[in-house]
Parts: sequence; structure tokens; C-alpha cells
Amino acid sequence: MSNLLNPDAIFSNNEMSLSDIEIYGFDYDYTLVFYSKHLHTLIFNAARDLLINEHRYPAEIRKYEYDPNFAIRGLHYDVQRAVLMKIDAFHYIQLGTVYRGLSVVPDEEVIEMYEGSHVPLEQMSDFYGKSSHGNTMKQFMDIFSLPEMTLLSCVNEYFLHNNVDYEPVHLYKDVKDSIRDVHTKGIMYRAIEADIEKYICYAEQTRAVLAKLADHGKKMFLITNSPSSFVDKGMRYIVGKDWRDLFDVVIVQAEKPNFFNDKRRPFRKVNEKGVLLWDRIHKLQKGQIYKQGNLYEFLKLTGWRGSKVLYFGDHIYSDLADLTLKHGWRTGAIIPELRSELKIMNTEQYIQTMTWLQTLTGLLEQMQVHRDAESQLVLQEWKKERKDMRDMTKNFFNAQFGSLFRTDQNPTYFLRRLSRFADIYMASLSCLLNYDVSHTFYPRRTPLQHELPAWSDQPLASPAPLLRKAQAE
Repeated sequence: MSNLLNPDAIFSNNEMSLSDIEIYGFDYDYTLVFYSKHLHTLIFNAARDLLINEHRYPAEIRKYEYDPNFAIRGLHYDVQRAVLMKIDAFHYIQLGTVYRGLSVVPDEEVIEMYEGSHVPLEQMSDFYGKSSHGNTMKQFMDIFSLPEMTLLSCVNEYFLHNNVDYEPVHLYKDVKDSIRDVHTKGIMYRAIEADIEKYICYAEQTRAVLAKLADHGKKMFLITNSPSSFVDKGMRYIVGKDWRDLFDVVIVQAEKPNFFNDKRRPFRKVNEKGVLLWDRIHKLQKGQIYKQGNLYEFLKLTGWRGSKVLYFGDHIYSDLADLTLKHGWRTGAIIPELRSELKIMNTEQYIQTMTWLQTLTGLLEQMQVHRDAESQLVLQEWKKERKDMRDMTKNFFNAQFGSLFRTDQNPTYFLRRLSRFADIYMASLSCLLNYDVSHTFYPRRTPLQHELPAWSDQPLASPAPLLRKAQAE
């Protein structure tokens, strides 16, 4: 335990020096501003009521309340089968994490359903995690999607429990539309603006980060999908009424990820009263707020191109993917769950459990050469203990789905995408305060599988006495 992990550190997937970064860009929600636990309850309740009042769902579903401990980010949802699950980087389902409604689906049923535990590429979600063009899976990558997953599961549970014959595809679409309407109809925005102290976690470190970058002559910009008045009130609360002085460009209602791909939409000015102006934009001015637009026009008007730009966001697809793949920007992912997971990994119980789990795995590989009945009995007991310990490890993080970053032994599909689209990642922007503006982030050289000796190749003095000792114990 002398080598504990630092929850306030920045972690690197790709070598990057901040001395090369001249321009810093930011998303707003869950990047510059963090929300309290009350927000997801608000979204869940509002969407549930929309299902009842506008989509004519049974009023009895109002008995379900939001459970913040049910789902984790990065899960996949099979739209046609109405099951929620965790998938690893190789498209394998982690058995024991498949839920229909609020109940786990037995492993045997999952294997029968998918003819194994592998999900073929054509069934997986599309590039942006959506279920489209024949893809039956939807991946939930947004922090705002936690109430959506929970609401889907609750309504599924109601229908199953009451033997209601329903079409899962319609349910998925109705829940998706209701969650969308909570945003687009302004329900969420009005609630937050009316009680900003309840919903926004005040953190003066956000201002400290922005001030530090400004003091070192860095240019900064904001690109968000949220509306102007909502962003203005939130930034006034966490940064101050002069927040716009810190940013060279502010863009609201950008409609990411379309902002990064659609060349047709021009920018529009938003005046102090929130009114859209009609004049042509020839320059993006400091202190002015702009709406919509597109990245190609943004690059033309600012000249900010390539690896001198670093953009931060919490959504791996909508915020980061296109920027790193198509435009060569450097990217930073904000992963709030990282801090709590690292704190769990630093506990003595977790460290001891993982140490013994690794030891068991090594013993199993080394000792499997012993084919006599007595030895095989011990090996079966070890396999059972290993499975039990894997379940225990999962429960450290989330009783239903485990860690955001790992299945039993593999990286999750979420981590695979995070590793591909983010140069660096961290729990919050405040982590930047721990580093100099010229700091270089070096990724760890982690051994490839063929760069390590196999368990079976590692020397073990006398296997037979070890087996006899294990049998005696």
C-alpha cells in the first residue's frame, strides 16, 4: 500500500506536452461545471412524468424512483431484446451484468440469446454509440444518460412484472424522446436556473484553472450544446460575472457532434437579451456569444488548427472522437467516476483481494498439468474461489455492473474508446492545477502479453507439496 494511486492525477494515453498547447477549449456540462445528485433525480422524474402524461404510459410507473446506484456509464442496451449489459473491448458480454428490467438475466439464458457471449460487429452500436442502420445496440456514454438507463429498466420491470405485452423498440424510443424533451423543452434548464445552489456544485477551482491558463497567455474557447442564458447563469455562479473576459470565443447550442461535421450551418450572434441576430459573421469576437455554426467555419475564422489546440469534454464520442480523428486536435477526457474508483482501488481490502486473485490465476495455469482426480478437485475449488472473488471485486464498484473501466479481466468497451479518442484523462479540470503549463505527460509503457513470461513458464520449486498443502487446508 506504499504505492497508492493518486485520484487527482492526470493519466496519459498518448505522449503530450502542454508547452505545445496554445489554445484550450472546453465543453460546459460535466467539464467546466459539475452537478449535484439532485439533477439525475430531476431528469428521471420529469421524463417519467412525460411518459405518463404525453405517451400514455400507466400511471403506476410513478411508484419507481431514481436509484443512483443502479447503472454505470458505458453500458450497452439491446433495443430489440430490452436488456442492459456491460461489454468488453472485444465485444464479449460480461456474464452476470445483463439486466432485463431490474433483475439479472441468468448466464444460461444470455448464452442462448446470443449463441454465446460475443456480440457481432454488425449488432454493435454505430460510431457515436447509437442504434441505427441495423445496429441493435445503443451505448450510453453520456453522464446525463444514467437516469435514462434507470428509467428504461424501471418501465421494463413494470411491464414484465404485470405481464404486459409490449414492443421493446417503442419503449426505447419513447423513453429516449422523453429524456430529450426534458432538455429541449427547457424543463431541466429552468429547474437549475431557479435553484442553482441545489443543482450546481460550486467549485472555485474552475475559476482557478481558467485564471492560471489566462495568466500564462493561453487562448480559451467554449463550445457547448447548452443554451446561452443557462450557460451564462451557471458560469456567473462558478466563475463570476466577468467569466466571458476569460474566453476568446463562446459558442452555445452547437449541436455536437454535428458541429464537427456539418459545413453548412453558419454562426449567429446572440445579443445580451438572448435574441438571435441576422448579420453575417466575419470574425468571432471576444465577449460575444455565438450560436450553432460549424467547426470548419470556426477554423477559418480563428486559424486555430492542429496539435496546438487541446479540447476537454466528458462525452467520448460527441466531444472528442471527431476532433482527434479528423482534425488533429489534442483531447482531454473528464471522467468524474475516476476519482471514486481510484479511492476504492487504494483500499487495503481491494489490494489484498486483487493480489490473491492474481495468485489464484497463476496457480490455475501452472497446476492444470496435474490430471489426477485429487489434483483436479483442488483446481475446481480454486476456480470456484476465483469466480467468487471476481464477483466480490465487481461489487466493490457497483453491485450490478462493476467498474466503468474493467470487466472480469479485460478493459471495457468504454475504456477502449477512451484510450483511442483521449490523449489524457482525469477526474476533473482541477487536476490541471497540479501541473505546470509546460508539463509533458508520458504514458506508461505497459507490457504486451508476449513481453511477459507465461504463468506456466515461471519457476515453481515443488508443485506437488503445494497441492498437498492446499488439499490439507
